[in-house]
Amino acid sequence: MNDQEKDKLPLLLGVIGDPIIHSKSPAMHEAAMKACGLAGSYLPFHVKSERLEEALQGIGALGFRGINVTVPHKLEVMKYLDRIDEGARYIGAVNTVVNDGGTLTGYNTDGIGYIRSLKEEAVPDLTGKTVVVLGAGGAARGIIYALLLERPAHVIVANRSADKANELAAEWADLGRLSGCGMGEAAEYLQAADIVINTTSVGMYPHVQDTPIDPDLLPEGIVVSDLIYNPLKTELLRRAELKGCTIHSGLGMFIYQGAYAFERWTGLPAPVGAMRAAVMASMGIAHLNVKES
Repeated sequence: MNDQEKDKLPLLLGVIGDPIIHSKSPAMHEAAMKACGLAGSYLPFHVKSERLEEALQGIGALGFRGINVTVPHKLEVMKYLDRIDEGARYIGAVNTVVNDGGTLTGYNTDGIGYIRSLKEEAVPDLTGKTVVVLGAGGAARGIIYALLLERPAHVIVANRSADKANELAAEWADLGRLSGCGMGEAAEYLQAADIVINTTSVGMYPHVQDTPIDPDLLPEGIVVSDLIYNPLKTELLRRAELKGCTIHSGLGMFIYQGAYAFERWTGLPAPVGAMRAAVMASMGIAHLNVKES
């Protein structure tokens, strides 16, 4: 098959995770392909951890151009890739895989997507802020790494396993002031926080009444951010809003991480407006007051 024939093949993309039914990635990326005049499909795949290696082999065998990787596979997937981008290697998590002729390369677009959204929608300048990050998994690592590059005063990682949080703090001690603690110890740090960021999946559909911490512990008037975008306003954000906090959902991060991934796969500028509109429509949202890109 020559290059001209290859160019005519439909673009095959997808997302793997467990669970995956909640994902709006198919709607977003199908809209992006349509806006760019690209023929192809973006498909969701429910992959259990014990089948992850086989799933990655299938990506290459079936000729997928690339996939997104969501919870809980962002760390484990690295074992089965041929190459890992330097930033993703440092973060230790991958959310985007590109297939170049059978060579699978992993990237992390979570952190840069999140920071772009947070600065546009809630906190234009993160310099000197005290930030409490809930969770220390793959998504958290991408967020914390990008966050530390913005020169905050102090970042505290609170995790169910205090050891994991402390290990992360020690690993990146050279990047800034970073501390770790158990989730039960977070209360003392929350009182001094300017920003609280939930990177866990607690509160995600269908368990929409759950919260990663007791919302009563949140100080009034701070910024509370949640990486979850389905539901758009999690119980944590709803309770934070009642306390006069500025709330920031995961929708912007979701769109921007997807935009950076789309550009990796296609080499084309991502149609962010079309992607945002598709996600909002799939969630039944008529309008969202955020800065458009």
